[in-house]
Amino acid sequence: MSTEYYRSQFNVPMVVKNLLIINVLVFLTQTLLPSELKAWFYETFALSFPPTLRTIFQSLTYMFMHANFSHLFFNMFALWMFGRIVEYDLGSKRFLTYYLVCGVGAGLIQLAVNYVEVSSLLAQGYMSVPRFTTVGASGAVFGLLLAYGMLHPNNIIMLMFPPIALKAKWFVVIYGVLELMGGVASSGSNVAHFAHLGGMLFGFVLLRYWKKNNKIWY
Repeated sequence: MSTEYYRSQFNVPMVVKNLLIINVLVFLTQTLLPSELKAWFYETFALSFPPTLRTIFQSLTYMFMHANFSHLFFNMFALWMFGRIVEYDLGSKRFLTYYLVCGVGAGLIQLAVNYVEVSSLLAQGYMSVPRFTTVGASGAVFGLLLAYGMLHPNNIIMLMFPPIALKAKWFVVIYGVLELMGGVASSGSNVAHFAHLGGMLFGFVLLRYWKKNNKIWY
């Protein structure tokens, strides 16, 4: 594979391309369905707490759904930006495994956080507790961000806000700390900070496992 092909902004590898297509198609389905079917679609395929038998497949399907266009756009932009390089590094099959493990892992962490939040409310005497619903590829995308930082730690990432350049390893560390602070400070917010951290955690464990078993090198 030539360096030019690797660096081209217009050559998108197979798995990333198909993930982009699937996410867009699912979002269009969410948008175009009649209102009564939208509610059914969301209830059936979004990751919900308390868990039910549906949780088994919701832990996979939730990561292909998004709350709104901006949610979809930023996740897909990050998937395109970092996913292309990580797929070239890992190979398509291993990349798909990595992406799904990060996404499912993020969902499991979010369910655990929901459990802690509900337990806290019940301990305070609340008779009814909220029902939590999670959607989005963010957990898997944060796993990709971690992989990029581990595989290319000294690559330079140019931030837009603020407009500064950072090495990938420091970008990942800073983003991880900000997510942790956001998760601790904003309990009950609409942003699943701990799911993002869960995607990074599961990604880190999987990358270290592959390295230990000589599946990848970095």
